[in-house]
Amino acid sequence: MQVARVDFSTVLPRFISLYIFSFLNPKDLCAAAQVSWPWKFLTEQDCLWMPKCIKFGWFLPYTPTENEYGAWKHHYIACVSNLDWLTPREAAAMYGTLNEPKTEDEELQERQREKCLRKIIWEKIALRKKLLFNVRPPWVSGTRCSRLLKSKCQPCLSQTMRDRVGFHETLEKQLILASLDALPKRSSVSGCHSYPFLPKKNWRGIYESDVSSSNALQPHFILISSRIPAYEMVVNSVKAGIVSVVYEHSGLTLESLFYLIEKALDGQKAQSVGIFSDGDSREINLIQGYKIGVKNLLRPEVRDFWEKLGSCVAPEDEGGHVDIFAPLGASEAGIEVLSQLSQLTGTLFTAPTGIATGSYQHILSDWLGRQWDRAPPSIYFSESKLQTWSSLTDFLEDTLKSVRKQLSPLFKELQKNASGRMIGQFVFDTMSMANTLNNQEIVQALADGLTELSKENSDRPLEFLSSFLLKKCSKKSKDFEGNIILPKCDPTATCDLSMEERNVVEDNPQDTKSSVSKNDSNFELLVKLEKKLQLDSAEKRTSVLRELFQSERKYVQILEIVRGIYVAPLRAALSSNRAILSAANIQIIFSDILQILYLNRQFLDALRDRLQEWGPAHCVGEIVLKFGSQLNTYTSFFNNYPVVLKTIEKCREMTPAFRAFLKRHDKTMVTHMLSLPELLLYPSRRVEEYIHLLYALRLHTPAEHVDHGDLTTAIEQIKKYKGYLDQMKQTINMKDRLSDIERIIWGCPILSEVNRYLIRVQDVAQLHCCDEEISFSLRLYEHIRDLSLFLFNDALLVSSRGTSHTPFERTSISTYQFIASVALHRLLIEDIPDSKYIRNAFILQGPKHEWICAAEGEDDKFLWLSVLQSAIKSSMEK
Repeated sequence: MQVARVDFSTVLPRFISLYIFSFLNPKDLCAAAQVSWPWKFLTEQDCLWMPKCIKFGWFLPYTPTENEYGAWKHHYIACVSNLDWLTPREAAAMYGTLNEPKTEDEELQERQREKCLRKIIWEKIALRKKLLFNVRPPWVSGTRCSRLLKSKCQPCLSQTMRDRVGFHETLEKQLILASLDALPKRSSVSGCHSYPFLPKKNWRGIYESDVSSSNALQPHFILISSRIPAYEMVVNSVKAGIVSVVYEHSGLTLESLFYLIEKALDGQKAQSVGIFSDGDSREINLIQGYKIGVKNLLRPEVRDFWEKLGSCVAPEDEGGHVDIFAPLGASEAGIEVLSQLSQLTGTLFTAPTGIATGSYQHILSDWLGRQWDRAPPSIYFSESKLQTWSSLTDFLEDTLKSVRKQLSPLFKELQKNASGRMIGQFVFDTMSMANTLNNQEIVQALADGLTELSKENSDRPLEFLSSFLLKKCSKKSKDFEGNIILPKCDPTATCDLSMEERNVVEDNPQDTKSSVSKNDSNFELLVKLEKKLQLDSAEKRTSVLRELFQSERKYVQILEIVRGIYVAPLRAALSSNRAILSAANIQIIFSDILQILYLNRQFLDALRDRLQEWGPAHCVGEIVLKFGSQLNTYTSFFNNYPVVLKTIEKCREMTPAFRAFLKRHDKTMVTHMLSLPELLLYPSRRVEEYIHLLYALRLHTPAEHVDHGDLTTAIEQIKKYKGYLDQMKQTINMKDRLSDIERIIWGCPILSEVNRYLIRVQDVAQLHCCDEEISFSLRLYEHIRDLSLFLFNDALLVSSRGTSHTPFERTSISTYQFIASVALHRLLIEDIPDSKYIRNAFILQGPKHEWICAAEGEDDKFLWLSVLQSAIKSSMEK
């Protein structure tokens, strides 16, 4: 296609050129003035700069002459360069403030008023997006490029990087931040419009205009984290008719998580939302890097996520609520999180108050908040299946871990191929070849009509499209023309109707009052709940202590199995000169676990003695404090734990008698069908149960009680030790994962470094631009090869991906070849707007290489860019 390369400022009338330049900000106007003399003359006109000065109250002290131009530009630059700007805090410290401090009631009323206004704004935005969708132009969406895209008058970034090899780190950081800001805020394949607020197909609205709609039309929604052990069985427990979404715990941001929620709800408001994620009694482990608790709940991105989620739930007076499947009702910090979430969103938040120490048994206990006809778990799940899952969680997770690792890539490809074949077979069986060809003609006619409609910008799109199709059909058949009836529609009436509906929403002040009263009732509910907890504290405190004693007794019995089934026979064989293991190996394997048994036996005896004389005034905090001061025994066990496992494996391989001994005793009824390494896992799991039970015990202990201070000290003591244990587990898992990546990528450098971990792996296609001189929307791209991008917290590893097939087999093998690795703080991102020839594309640019990549779908592109953008910002803040 022939393209005319002409400067528009020399061809178009001057007022049109000035109108085009009026959209630029002052910085871009100064950059445009350096392009050519015509541009310099136009961008320095007073009609462009005078509004920008008056906007800030900067008036020219004299009147320019008739032939003088550029005075307002020089005045703007002078004011900016001499501007003495103070932050509100600095201005208040220097000049004082006229605002008097507000009382707590005034702050609460202002916060509630702000929530009501924010909710009204969200609903109006949703309604406006719904109305704009009906008149949205057809798929021609990408018409302008991002700020850093290549053009004729501005050199490309790759040339700038090559020409200026030694530029300063500050300039490089500014370029990277500018490339992140140039990306669209939501996932849009166009690269220029904002990412779609809701999916565009099968739009059903937000039920803004139908407040009295029945609750049956509003679905129940459950969000399930992949971090939940054996989450496949949890998904299988979801009832029919419940909308469920499984999301990856790692490799997501809060923005991308809410995008998945929006897409699943498809414009509807949910009757209730359940969040089934990992967590404890103080915080929710929603996604990697975001443990939602009291400390970070008011961070901007966290607060924005919960506010958006609250706008997707039905109001409380219609039965709307959010159910969090983490035991937040078992501690003060958890109840504070629920209270802040309820005040922040105006929606009722509930959580279980269970004190059970089994795997996820707390979700089947009592729940905080208003009582419904059925418990929240029974709303989303089949209780029998969920009970089976909760009792076998640990064993199912151990089974599924290796299965996921080996078969997850295969299942992903098989699911895609099977669904494609099923759809193709269904179309082939239900439609003949003639119908298929006719449908192709209909699709082509509609495409031509929508293209012409986008060019004409008609005020009556339906009438224009109908007349166009009528003319197109009249060319082929005159007889068919009489059967076509133009749709009778009055766009004026339609517009008036929509305006009336909007005015009704805006002129109805009762919505604000109802929202305020709703928040007041929610606050009163929380106050009543706190009073009830104080009245029942004595009984609850006894039940928590009883649970602590019973679970400790079961834990000591498990440890005594190790001593009675394994240690005693091995020592007896050693004493009888028929040794199965040497004394040194017995000491290495069992010395630490026996010391833990001795320590916990003393702790159990102390709890038993205290329970025999138990009363409301008695204390248990000093017993726990004494136990917590001896946790160095656990430290010795965990430090030697890898050595213990390696010693067991070595002795099993080298000593046939020990191999036969383990075969005779492992996984029997006496050992609860567990092996020796599985029995040695119990100490690490017991530490988490201690914290959970102590939080519940402190919750039901009055603040004026003598035991309250000791319990607080004991909680901090064991909590600090658990942090050390979690860090040790995370380090081992990261090393294993990095070693697996080094093994599967040929030519991969050493990845094992301190604090490095994998965030996400993304498969993309690498493209090559055939001609960069033509217009951006007309560029052609060719597929070079497939890439796999491994995103770490400090670097991006780029590798080529190959697929090989085995004869007479459906399975395929993926191979990876190392290409390059780029530090995140030196990586530039550009978004490529969609065109007729390319979709879902973006550019990754390092100091030496550049990759034009295309994701498989719109969701893949959005999730990848969102996670990559978050990782780059985190690496630059360090």
